[in-house]
Amino acid sequence: MDLIEVVVISMSIFIVVYLFLMQPHQVKGSSMFPTFKDQEYLMTDKVTLRFIRNPKLYDVVVFKAPLNENLDFIKRVIGEPGDTVMVQGGKIYRNGQLLPEPYLSDEVYTRAGQYLREGVEVTVPPETWICVGDNRDHSSDSREWGPVPKQNMIGRAFFRYWPFNVAGLITTPSI
Repeated sequence: MDLIEVVVISMSIFIVVYLFLMQPHQVKGSSMFPTFKDQEYLMTDKVTLRFIRNPKLYDVVVFKAPLNENLDFIKRVIGEPGDTVMVQGGKIYRNGQLLPEPYLSDEVYTRAGQYLREGVEVTVPPETWICVGDNRDHSSDSREWGPVPKQNMIGRAFFRYWPFNVAGLITTPSI
């Protein structure tokens, strides 16, 4: 009887943590390379974006894919509500200034898309965020399908736990 009690309590704690506090996610594909590689595992904090604060610049967020909500995407926030964002000459401009992106090599070329067109400044609507992959040549992101609404946000990636040799906290660049 004690074993059943321990199993039931453990499963209850697991379900509460999984549904409300944090959730594991597997990186699938190369859209966030070199920051994250295919098959790495991350923990997503579901509390911060739901109850404490909105996503902020450079956060790595997990959200329901706009074109297929059965899939979860992982991308980096590069535009907040009210910001103006523009792709021009292979670079991203935020509020009229070149967006510093220390997590990318200088050779990265950012192409425009259907939503963020070359040389066209777009204002990010309220309660939405512009999210792009770090591997710009291999990322389906806000450049194509537009901003991510708050209701699609699952959480903020905060810890990489697999593989063990790269395990650790995921930090947000401070610029």
